Amino acid sequence: MKTYDLIVIGSGSGGLTSAYTGLGFGKKVLLVDKNLPGGECTWSGCIPSKALINEAKRVHTARKVVGDFDYDTTRAMDVVKSVIAKVYEGESIEKLNEDGLDFIKGQARFISPREVLINGQTYSAKKFIVSTGSSPFIPPIKGINEVPLLDNASLFKLGRLPESIIILGAGAIGTEMAQAMNRLGVEVHLVEMSDRILAREEPELSQRLKSILEREGVRIHTMTQAVSVEKSQRGVVLTTTSEGKLKKIPAQAIMVATGRRANVEGLGLKEAGVDYDHRKIHVNSFMQTSQKHIYAVGDVVGSYQFSHSANVEGIQAVQNSIFPLKRKVKDEHMTWVTFTQPEFARAGLLESEAREKYGDSIRVYTFNFDHLDRAMTTGKFTEQDWQNENSEGVKIILDSKGKVLGASILADRAGEMIGEIQVVKTFNHNFSKLSNVIHPYPTYGEVFNKIGKKVAIDNILGHPLIKLFRK
Repeated sequence: MKTYDLIVIGSGSGGLTSAYTGLGFGKKVLLVDKNLPGGECTWSGCIPSKALINEAKRVHTARKVVGDFDYDTTRAMDVVKSVIAKVYEGESIEKLNEDGLDFIKGQARFISPREVLINGQTYSAKKFIVSTGSSPFIPPIKGINEVPLLDNASLFKLGRLPESIIILGAGAIGTEMAQAMNRLGVEVHLVEMSDRILAREEPELSQRLKSILEREGVRIHTMTQAVSVEKSQRGVVLTTTSEGKLKKIPAQAIMVATGRRANVEGLGLKEAGVDYDHRKIHVNSFMQTSQKHIYAVGDVVGSYQFSHSANVEGIQAVQNSIFPLKRKVKDEHMTWVTFTQPEFARAGLLESEAREKYGDSIRVYTFNFDHLDRAMTTGKFTEQDWQNENSEGVKIILDSKGKVLGASILADRAGEMIGEIQVVKTFNHNFSKLSNVIHPYPTYGEVFNKIGKKVAIDNILGHPLIKLFRK
């Protein structure tokens, strides 16, 4: 039996980060995965989806300039596969071994709290980290298991995109893929049970994005429930119900983007004495399971299902497993981006969440980018855009003193812009400080300087002495 300081099960973002962190501290580390290294992010998530989105942007821009033209979507899928291959070079088995990690391709299963069985051989370790990720959740829709079904994993294995597709679920994955495939010439139906797309985001901004997608040609069906799906001569037919009315939607293919489920099957967690359910492995704030030497990070713990959150958890879990003084993993500064165009970035609380927690003492600042010089120079505003003005904007929620509680941005490069909010929020600065920060002109970042000046004035006007003199 071979013994290690640390065995990491799962080689996605959290697993790779955990393994390399352990290696950096001089530990003997075994990384094991039933698939190739890289996890969902490399093979079916962040990397391929952004590659497809970027190709779709190029095609969309070209059509604006030269008009409509035929586009063979085999090119898009070739681009996706080439990007995956390039990224994999940095995390291949050969590269891992070269860096000093032991990697085994196989299913790891606990046979006791300190032993795992891999490919018929037993391995033991002082500490374990489980980072097996998640898989697409298949909703219980009549007939769904009897039709060819795409998800974010199988989509990127296609040689070419279908001519038409139904996407179930208008969360981040569904919305991103709807816009990208529509821009590449696919007829897209986006079906969502909620009354809006991106239901976890600020309502007014998600509604603006919905209008943008619809203007581009995406057929969006909100407040619509899928009843059944069946094969047809063309591909599939989805039967839906909305406001008591049945409707049939035909398409060549159907894709699910209705959430995720934790990958807990086949791990032997019961034999290890680890508490879990079908949704997640239960961990404390130190990322420890019910067995204190076994940690779990990433999607499998059911918190924020992002690569960057898995990275943070992985680093802290390894440090907690090594050092006696343990630090909690806090998620109050979590942030994320939906990579549509415009991008939709979010940090902290929504206005509704902030009001529920802090009452009406909160301060809300909004700014629409149609009033920003940089936005006017992009040339992306058509007459239709001006008629439906205020399509892009930012919303900042502060507490009564001017500290950041949350922010939402709908704009080009919102994913980069949210970083400035994160700095202010993470280091607990007053937002008014941005009024003194020089921002290049013309840029989208100027908006924070403009809002910062408003906050600075409100801070002064809200001072008790100023209030007294103003009476």
